Amino acid sequence: MEFIQVDIIGLSTSPSSGGAYALVLGEVGGNRRLPIIIGAFEAQAIALELEKIQPPRPMTHDLLRDLFENVGAGVEDVVIDELREGTFFAKIRYILAGARSQLDARPSDAVALAVRMDAPIFVSAPVLDEAGIPIDDGAADAPVEDLEAAAEETAVQEPQSDMERLEADLHTAIKEEDYERAARIRDDISRLKGESN
Repeated sequence: MEFIQVDIIGLSTSPSSGGAYALVLGEVGGNRRLPIIIGAFEAQAIALELEKIQPPRPMTHDLLRDLFENVGAGVEDVVIDELREGTFFAKIRYILAGARSQLDARPSDAVALAVRMDAPIFVSAPVLDEAGIPIDDGAADAPVEDLEAAAEETAVQEPQSDMERLEADLHTAIKEEDYERAARIRDDISRLKGESN
């Protein structure tokens, strides 16, 4: 399978997406952009590392980086290798004791680790062909918000947790003024929060 290297072009939030963010990846040496809708926590993890801001305590992705380093594993790269029913899937490819292996991951988690380990990011050619957005030479610096809107239109995103899905459903129900449904969803969110405590 052919893989195409990408760089992080931008990260943007949208009030219309229920607190989600758009991570925009750009084809190295090409004109396609790949927007992926990700959660707020993952967006924060990526942004903090890009800005070289050290939180007072390690974040989950810092812990994962430290684990890889402490066991002597090297992250070779991360690949976004599949798009199924509007959802991206990724892998973290690493070498441990001379043997190559890989872990399944959400693209946002894989990218958050890649920026911490200076690992390259790749997208499979079929995924970039299907979900990539070609940018004209004159519009190579298109605003991230335009690409974010395109990502929302194609509904290409990451797998969501139950809480993220419920919060998005609540936002939609309120927007559609379906308050009865919103109340049921609110109760489900409260129940889920109670179970996690």
